[in-house]
Amino acid sequence: MLAAFTELTLTSGGGPEAGAGAGPVAELGCGPGHMTAHLRDLGLDAFGIDLSPVMIDLAREAHPDLRFEVGSMDALDLADGELSGILSWYSVIHTPPQEIPSYFAEFQRVLAPGGHLLLAFFESEGGPVTAFDHKVTTAYRWPIDDVAGLAREAGFVEIGRMLREPRQDERYRRGHLLMRKGE
Repeated sequence: MLAAFTELTLTSGGGPEAGAGAGPVAELGCGPGHMTAHLRDLGLDAFGIDLSPVMIDLAREAHPDLRFEVGSMDALDLADGELSGILSWYSVIHTPPQEIPSYFAEFQRVLAPGGHLLLAFFESEGGPVTAFDHKVTTAYRWPIDDVAGLAREAGFVEIGRMLREPRQDERYRRGHLLMRKGE
């Protein structure tokens, strides 16, 4: 999914000047920055944003060549249409269900036309949205169809999805949705 996200972001442009190649890509909820660095290694102009100053300090220490900022995913200090892509890698899992639409609206605002969003989350295996204990704070497992529906309501077009069964040391199935900002 990361390779597809990267390829689509690089080839579709979606930056401030559509057709001019990919603009910046933000990893929202970047934590210690390892996925931001991975995006950079894949050829994207990536930077990270996280709500936790401690995580941003860790990211800056581990990846001093990358940009990291403290910020909230539902109130980004970014211009309208500034981003070619957004990676939300298990970062909306702590968002209470009633707040997810405001996050998707903010993602829609900062993405350029044709920009891409890749969401990764814990999937509820056919059950309803379910809270569970996570090492940081309460997290939620979502039915993949519900997440896709909320994203569609926010103006995203689904390009692809993937479900991955848990590995031996994991508790839950993983859901991934690759989307494009609708016109």
